[in-house]
Amino acid sequence: MGAVVGAVLLLLVLSEVSPIYNFRAPEPFQGPDIFNPYQALRDSGAVACLGMLDGSSQWKRAVFHTHTRVKGPLPINECRYWPDYVDSVYRSFGYDIVTFSNHNELISHPYDTTLQVNVYEHGYNLYKYHKCVFGPPSVIHFDNLLPVLASQKQFQLDYLGRTSDFIQMNHPFRTLGTTPDVMRKLSGYELMELDSGVSTENEYWDWALSAGHYSFALANDDLHYPDRSDRIAVRCNFLHCPSGRYEDVKNCLLGGCFYAMRVPDYGNGDWAEKHARNRTLPFITDIGLRDSTLYMTLSVPADSIRVIGRDHSRLALAVDADTMTYTLPADEPYARLCAWFPGGEVIYTNAFARYDASRASSPFRETPHPVNVPLTILYNLLVLCLSAGGVWLLVKLFRK
Repeated sequence: MGAVVGAVLLLLVLSEVSPIYNFRAPEPFQGPDIFNPYQALRDSGAVACLGMLDGSSQWKRAVFHTHTRVKGPLPINECRYWPDYVDSVYRSFGYDIVTFSNHNELISHPYDTTLQVNVYEHGYNLYKYHKCVFGPPSVIHFDNLLPVLASQKQFQLDYLGRTSDFIQMNHPFRTLGTTPDVMRKLSGYELMELDSGVSTENEYWDWALSAGHYSFALANDDLHYPDRSDRIAVRCNFLHCPSGRYEDVKNCLLGGCFYAMRVPDYGNGDWAEKHARNRTLPFITDIGLRDSTLYMTLSVPADSIRVIGRDHSRLALAVDADTMTYTLPADEPYARLCAWFPGGEVIYTNAFARYDASRASSPFRETPHPVNVPLTILYNLLVLCLSAGGVWLLVKLFRK
């Protein structure tokens, strides 16, 4: 038993290798222009209406973080059901796009190769610091098993980003070590996963946005139990997207013309009610930017519509309203809209952020984080010393 414990500890220590970075100080968005993530609606001449019952609508309901059964014994699976079953259950609730993001494994689409999306959830670590990696040719298995340092988290984002199209930071609310300081440092991801716990506030997204790290936001079920009504169809996203093919999905997710939604477990186990009410969700009928004024119109009145800005502050509030407008002051770096409905639904928009359109096409930044060479050498020497000590201990235990 001692040898097993020693081997596990040695593995933990060896996995801790990492560069140590010098992170830049927070730099809020600034500039004379405001980035409109919903500009594609105007450019395409589309009416920004969900039209859930209209099959010709370009709005697609989507989920991007699900787990399914994979080859191998059930004890190592995170879900008992194969991809075709998971897909069929989602489509019964009106979902148009379903992707399968099992841990460290790429899954083939069960029946239509044109809908294949290469995505997997990276991470074995004990902190649950997980990322959805989109568009990689293969899986990267290396992980820091105890990613205590922000530099380790950044290191993972950097090496995953080299061979992928884009990255989603998964469930920060449930990840150990998600602190304001860490979120103000990290960059290299394009998507933030919202609302995967009991909170509807998503402060961690604002910690990052306030530091000048722009990202779009998705809400996903992180599904493991498609047979439990409280675990499926309770988070979703609506994409203004012509199809579920990867190139269309990728362009939409990297352009920002979508919004995220929290959905109650209608019926509390009554599947008929859950199916019926999922077909009549409230939705955005129009959203965009006129000069410096954000606007949004909803299909039904919300209990409240809030404009949220820097440091998770509330910039404006409308009560019992189906419309919100807000003029972004010149010194306010960004604003995002949230609508809370009487039935418990919540809509989250992407952030409108300041930038200089003459220098960049969006507020996304290539954030430098140079390697601190002396600290990197000292840190990794410490890791090697601890590893050597672990090897010596293992040898002693095996001899006994």
